[in-house]
Parts: sequence; structure tokens; C-alpha cells
Amino acid sequence: MKTYQSMHVSESGQARQGDDAIVLHAIDTRRREILGIIGLVVLGGALLSPRSVLAASVSGLSNTEASAGLKEALIKGSETAVNLLGQPGGFLDNAKVRIPLPEGLKKAQAVLRMMGRGQQAEELEVAMNRAAESAVQEARPLLVNAVQTMTVQDAKGILTGGDDSVTTYFKGKTQTPLAQRFLPIVSKEIDKLGLAQMYNQYAGQAAQFGVIRKEDANVQQYVTRKALDGLYLMIGEQERSIRADPIGTGSAILRKVFGAVK
Repeated sequence: MKTYQSMHVSESGQARQGDDAIVLHAIDTRRREILGIIGLVVLGGALLSPRSVLAASVSGLSNTEASAGLKEALIKGSETAVNLLGQPGGFLDNAKVRIPLPEGLKKAQAVLRMMGRGQQAEELEVAMNRAAESAVQEARPLLVNAVQTMTVQDAKGILTGGDDSVTTYFKGKTQTPLAQRFLPIVSKEIDKLGLAQMYNQYAGQAAQFGVIRKEDANVQQYVTRKALDGLYLMIGEQERSIRADPIGTGSAILRKVFGAVK
């Protein structure tokens, strides 16, 4: 009798274990299915993310198309920027790029007026902007050369980059040689004014004590730097305009290239 009961208990235990195993297997299977679904959702989201779609769109362009489209855009943008800034009032009448007096002179304007030199300060500010308008014309050949020597990788990097990718590219390629070209032209205009020479003399001393920033202690170098800043700013604006409305450019290759990255 005891043997029969023991056998019955043993069989019941095995049955329960079997049922438990079936339940655990079902739970594990369901868990795997859920994880699989989650994985597909995550993967699908990654594949459809803006960056992935953008990369896929650009990769669909041929190297020739990507390079030709971007080069056309950059030449258009840089030429427009140079034309806008190089005309009379290009810097002086544009609040975005107008070059103000160096900080040291701005602080001293009230004193200069008291000394009867207020008009000299105003003349210097006008001359600074006129000098920038003259110098910026020198940018054209260097900007075009930077575009013409652009590699395919440079082109695709700019296309998939941010709104400042063109500015970053141009700065890296042209900032130093442009500064070398701008400075003599700026100096020729600025050196005519005695106030600039006087400022440089005192600003140089003040910069040694931290009263004036070293980069602002020379009017000619200050104007050169500001002229470059204005040029790159305007080029960036032209780029954003083309990106936003490639159809408006009237160029088929620009519509195709920049349409792929919208």
C-alpha cells in the first residue's frame, strides 16, 4: 500500500514538473517574440531616422552629381556674397556685417568728442568699412580655387553637414591666405587717418595690461578679421538660402542634389 502511494505521489510530482516546464517554455517563447518585435521597431526607427535617410539619399547621388551640384552652389553663393559686400555700402550699410570701432575707441568716443576729435572717430569708422568693401573683392579667386580643388569626400561631407559646414570648409581653406591679401588693402585705406596710428600706439600699450584685447590693439588687423567674419557670414546665408529653396535657383543639378538632402 505504501509503495503504491509513493508511486502515485512520484507520478503526480513528475506531472506537475512537466506542466511547469510547459508553462516556462511558453513564457520564454512569448518573451522572445516580444523582444523580437521591440528589436524590429528600434531597428526600423534607426533606419528611418533623418540622419540615416539623409545619408541614404546622398549616397544615391553619383560622385559627379554630388560634386558638381555642391561646386555650383558654392560658386554661386560665394560670388553673390562678394558682390553684395564689395559694392559701396556693402559693409557700412549692412547692420549684420558693419564693422564698429574697436572696443577701446568706442569707450573713448565721448572723450574724443570733448577734445574736438569726435568727427575723426566717425571718419575712421567709415574708412574701416570702405576698406573692407575694397578688400573683399580679393576673395573671389581664392574662394573659386577652394571650390575647384574640393574632393568628392569634401563635397559629400558638406552636403550631410550642418548649416555651417560650408563656412567651416571655406575658413579652413581660405582664412589665412585671404587675411594676407586683405591686410595690405585695409592698411592702405586706414593709414591715411592719423587717428588710427594714434590708436595703435596707445592700444598696443593698453593690451599689455589687459585693458584692450590683443586682437583689437591694431586697427588694420581688427578690420581684416572683421571683414573675413562678414564674408563668411554672407556665404553662410547664401548656402542656407540655396538649401531651403534649391528650385528657386533655376539650376537642375542644384534641385537634384539639394532636393536629396532636404
